[in-house]
Amino acid sequence: MTVEVVPVPAARRQTLHFLRFAEAAAPVHLDTEVDATALLAHRVRGRRYSVVSYAMRALGEVMPGFPEANAAFAGSLRPRVARHAAVDVKLTLDKKVDGTRSVLSVVLPDVDGCTLDHLQNAVERLRDTPVGEIRELDGARALQKLPLLVGRLAFALANRLRGRHTRMGTVALTSLGHAPVRRFFSHGGTTVTIGLGRIAPTPVVVDGEVVVRPVLPLSLTFDHRVIDGAMAADLLTALKTTLEATGAGDVDGVGAGDRAGTA
Repeated sequence: MTVEVVPVPAARRQTLHFLRFAEAAAPVHLDTEVDATALLAHRVRGRRYSVVSYAMRALGEVMPGFPEANAAFAGSLRPRVARHAAVDVKLTLDKKVDGTRSVLSVVLPDVDGCTLDHLQNAVERLRDTPVGEIRELDGARALQKLPLLVGRLAFALANRLRGRHTRMGTVALTSLGHAPVRRFFSHGGTTVTIGLGRIAPTPVVVDGEVVVRPVLPLSLTFDHRVIDGAMAADLLTALKTTLEATGAGDVDGVGAGDRAGTA
C-alpha cells in the first residue's frame, strides 16, 4: 500500500491556529429542539429568509439579557473577563480556497441593532461572493500566507482580550443544516456557540397527542470558565422561545422588529 504524506494545505492554517487557541476553553454542551412551524410559515408569507438569519436575529434579541454570557475570557494566573454591550455574531462559512474545502468565519457586528432583512442581505452576500472577494476574510488570507509559527503568533496577538470581539465575535453561530445532521456540538472560541441542524418532520406530543411538526435541532456550547449550566440552560430556553415565536404578530409576513432600524 502506498501512503502519501503531504503538508497541511495553507488554506487550513487559520483553522490550526484557532484550534490551538480554543484548547484552553472548558466546553460544556446542551441541546434542545425548536418547533419551526411558525418560522417556516413566516418564510412562506414573506421573503425566503435563511434559518441562520432567524437565528442571528434571535441572538440579537436574547443575548443582551445575558451580559455575563456575551463575554470573553483570558488569563490563567490572572483570569479576566471582557463583557460587551453589543452582540457581534461570528458566522462560519463553508468555502473552497485553492481547491481545499475550508471553514472560514466572519463577524457580523451589532446584530442586536439589525433588521432581519439586513441580516439576510449579509448572508446572501457572503454566500454568493467569491471567497477571494469577501473583505472580511482578509485576515484569514494573511494567516494562510504566513509560516506556521509566525501565523500562530500573529493569531494570538490579533485575538487579545480587549479587541477579540472584532475578529472572534461575542457569540458564535454555525450551521450544518445543508446535511441530514440532527445533533452536533461545536466550540467557536466564544463563551457561547450556537449550532443549527437540519429542520425535519418529527413526531412530537402536543396536548397529549402525537403529531408531526418541523423540528429544528438547536445546540449550545458554553465555556464553563465564564458561565455555569443554569445560565446556559436559561439562555438556550430563551432562544428556543424566541425562534418558536417567529412570525407572531406579523403583518403581511413582516415582523414588527423588521420595520425600523438598520445596522
